[in-house]
Amino acid sequence: MPHVLVIDDDPLLIPQQVRHVFPAPAYRVEIASDASSGLASVRRDPPDVILLDLRLPDRSGLELFGEIRAIDARIPVIFVTMAKTADTAIEAMKHGAFNYLYKPLDLAKLEAAVLEALEVDRRMRSPVTLGEPQSEADEGGIFGGCPAMLEVYKAIGRVAAQDVTVLITGESGTGKELVARAIYQHSARAAAPFMAMNCAAIPDALLESELFGHERAAFTGADRRRIGRFEQCNGGTILLDEIGDMPLPLQAKLLRLLQEQRFERVGGNETIRTDVRLIASTHRDLRTRAASERFRADLYYRLGVFTIHLPPLRERGEDLPLLIAHFLKRYGRELGRNVREISAEALEKLRAYSWPGNVRELQSVLKQALLRASGSVLLPAFLPDLGQPAISDAQVAVLERSSFDLEALIRGQLAADPSEVYAQTHREVDRVLFSMVLEQTRGNQRDAAKILGISRQTMRVKLQALGLQVTQSLQPTEPEGSS
Repeated sequence: MPHVLVIDDDPLLIPQQVRHVFPAPAYRVEIASDASSGLASVRRDPPDVILLDLRLPDRSGLELFGEIRAIDARIPVIFVTMAKTADTAIEAMKHGAFNYLYKPLDLAKLEAAVLEALEVDRRMRSPVTLGEPQSEADEGGIFGGCPAMLEVYKAIGRVAAQDVTVLITGESGTGKELVARAIYQHSARAAAPFMAMNCAAIPDALLESELFGHERAAFTGADRRRIGRFEQCNGGTILLDEIGDMPLPLQAKLLRLLQEQRFERVGGNETIRTDVRLIASTHRDLRTRAASERFRADLYYRLGVFTIHLPPLRERGEDLPLLIAHFLKRYGRELGRNVREISAEALEKLRAYSWPGNVRELQSVLKQALLRASGSVLLPAFLPDLGQPAISDAQVAVLERSSFDLEALIRGQLAADPSEVYAQTHREVDRVLFSMVLEQTRGNQRDAAKILGISRQTMRVKLQALGLQVTQSLQPTEPEGSS
């Protein structure tokens, strides 16, 4: 279970609020009332995320932060501060703090910040298995033994220890982020932070600020300085996913950073020096885009110092049966289905499909099939219509709602642990609500967030907490070269 450490001398309010938002047994919340006991807790049992007060009775939160970084720089630390000391917390982000929150705590912002930090921590620490799954519960793996995948594994081994930029190419759903994480975990920077950003998921107007930060009054709404990811992740590794969708003006600034390891915040004149390793990924053909001036050719050459191409699933030969067997075991356990094998007819049907959505689509299809299955053998009748576009994981979750009984849930929780009935009920209702709204918007998170009256960031954090992975859109991707 996720482990949250709160280091704060407030004996009641802050601990109560954190435990309310992150209740047991789903979360473990540990409280330390001073710096010494907090540091001892980190040494004894490193948490997944730390909430740290700036003012502690025995020393400052900034001083303690430095000691925590010396133990494990990967632990996300969220400062808790009064508004008048916000500048100190912002300065701390220069040195690797993950975020900061104001007192009195806004519980929605608390939940969003901690869930985002937990996801970042998971990405850094979940080991990426290469080749063969270690167990049916293995989630972070790149599986397969076809010649093309063996070349991928060799490439990871060759480049991981070399502190150079890496470009990962391949169709959507092939596992590009897993390759990036494998490179990070086998690199000399494995003890430093790892951050991933999807360039296509952030509006162009905000992407520059997210990456490079901004100064106060740099634009409307910039009421204080913001530290960007390249400054915050100094010493670590950053994955820029879907870099082919980065706007051209921002590409020039990124090129300078790669060449000189320095930049300026938006609206600022101060030159910031940083030391980050960049891994980029894209499903676009950057060479074609560069030829048509939709991507900077000089940036393309700079990114392509070392390129790893992930083959599509349809070109991976005998890897398909291995992947099917693994996912059937894994999802069968998760969904309570005792499916132990797949019929020859069903396997042949899956072999004949072209898998435009690759491994991600295969996972979705097998989840749907398991939800329809009965008995120990997966038959062709349980498979969805493969002639239709792949549906998102949120829509798969809709199929699971048939077994959701709100009254039974509440009665069961009252019998098991009445103190958790409110939190557990809301979590399950959110799971159904978010699934139905995303079904209505055909997986479009921006439209779903508008319907629910929340921000896109809160939407993403909620989906992560509920275990829902959503494709951005069900519309077909525009082919390269089209207008």
